[in-house]
Amino acid sequence: MRLVVAITGASGAPYGLRFLEACQRLGIETELIVSKSAEKILMLELGKAAADLRRLATRSYSPDDLEAPPSSGSYPVDGMVVIPCSMKTLGEIANGISHDLITRAADVILKQNRTLVLVPRETPLSLIHLENMTKLRRAGAIILPAAPAFYIKPEKVADLVDFIVGRVLEMFGIDHGLYPRWSGAGE
Repeated sequence: MRLVVAITGASGAPYGLRFLEACQRLGIETELIVSKSAEKILMLELGKAAADLRRLATRSYSPDDLEAPPSSGSYPVDGMVVIPCSMKTLGEIANGISHDLITRAADVILKQNRTLVLVPRETPLSLIHLENMTKLRRAGAIILPAAPAFYIKPEKVADLVDFIVGRVLEMFGIDHGLYPRWSGAGE
């Protein structure tokens, strides 16, 4: 499996990092694009540079490189995830604004009827955010907010991050073992 992975400038850099780590462990090829804003957030939240994440990816591209392979529908990928997805990026994708490689690749994924998963971390949501999400869902995108479950009995923040990363992997049909599955309420 080959996935385009975009990390944008929303809070939630640990989700992007853990997703890349999980893909590497599972043998999934990743085509990484890190936005300029995400570079600042990576340093702020994780103390890591974009180069640290690029080492986890199979291939990586500059967000300014509109000639990179993921900008074409003829390039074989199975899908794309934007994790985390800023409302700026979500809005651009929803409105067909393909000004960089992230938004162009997402546009290509949608037009090719491939799986596009967007992981917004913003809260609260404005009506504009919700309308953009609705528009994207109608176009075939999966909106997977970074809202972890607590039935997994998390003991640390990493457990919450793993839950979201696991849910994203499931959208691509990938088994992962990152969190315990729901087995009923029990007694």
